[in-house]
Amino acid sequence: MKKNIIIFWGFLIIILTLCGCEQFPAVWPSESDTGGHIRYYEPAGIKITPLTEFVTIQPEEELKLRVYVDVLDGFDSRMKTPAVFRFEAYEYVPRSGEEKGRRSIIWPDIDLTEPGRNNEHWHDYLRCYEFSLDVGAEIRKDYSYVLQVTCITPVGEQLTDDFIIEYK
Repeated sequence: MKKNIIIFWGFLIIILTLCGCEQFPAVWPSESDTGGHIRYYEPAGIKITPLTEFVTIQPEEELKLRVYVDVLDGFDSRMKTPAVFRFEAYEYVPRSGEEKGRRSIIWPDIDLTEPGRNNEHWHDYLRCYEFSLDVGAEIRKDYSYVLQVTCITPVGEQLTDDFIIEYK
């Protein structure tokens, strides 16, 4: 019995010595090493979702614009990423080559590069970001607007999307 245990351990030591352990690379593979496929996992586009709407917050009755934004990777999968978001509202010009008329509102940039702040806006069950924007007197009832969002990614790329919304 003792002889079998010694043979087993000896055999195991020889196998481990011959096989060794694979070392993982110290740095992330470069784009050329992956054939350029690593870029598919970076933010590649954004989309304002149809959940976006004007809402009245009780009890103050103040008007807000609740905006839901998808950040998409190269496979069109929704993702979470550090970024800076900029929102602008333009008057909607129907039956025109350029739908965006005069700019009505530009909100201050929302910086989500800090993890805690990013988590405040992220809804995992929806897989998108939610923003609640204050609306001033510039927004008129029974009027349509083009809402534009710009997402500035960690590498400095600017992704934009437009969405037509009506305040009823």
